[in-house]
Amino acid sequence: MGQLLVPVDPHDAGRTRSAVEQALRIRRDEPAVHIRLLRVQPRLSGHVAMYFGNRELQLLQHETGTEDLQYAEGLLQAAGADFTSTVLVGRGAETIAQAARHYGCDRIVFGEEPPGLAGRMFGSLAQQVRHLLGGAEVQVIGS
Repeated sequence: MGQLLVPVDPHDAGRTRSAVEQALRIRRDEPAVHIRLLRVQPRLSGHVAMYFGNRELQLLQHETGTEDLQYAEGLLQAAGADFTSTVLVGRGAETIAQAARHYGCDRIVFGEEPPGLAGRMFGSLAQQVRHLLGGAEVQVIGS
């Protein structure tokens, strides 16, 4: 069974929607494919983190990530798709690449990223993940 990793961007509903729609199209063609939603929560700076206990900080980040996944989960539930949701903490591209390897994903599906200055300077998130995965057996779909 193949596994699709769909990183969720809570700040861009259109991008999340396009990624989920692409994942659903793939699943229609390959019904055995499982969809795994992923929300990468950024690490908090030491100045902020020092006001929380370790466990409290983990719970806060997990709860926030879970809330960020609700829109994508709703789209998949409405389509009747089987999926799993995961919240991880770390740097975006690195954490996505690590998750794809860890969960044995054969594809990562990104939504369309609007062109912007950061993307032109550093590459889109999808491009960064492609670079980190190198010649790995993981296909990165989207911008």
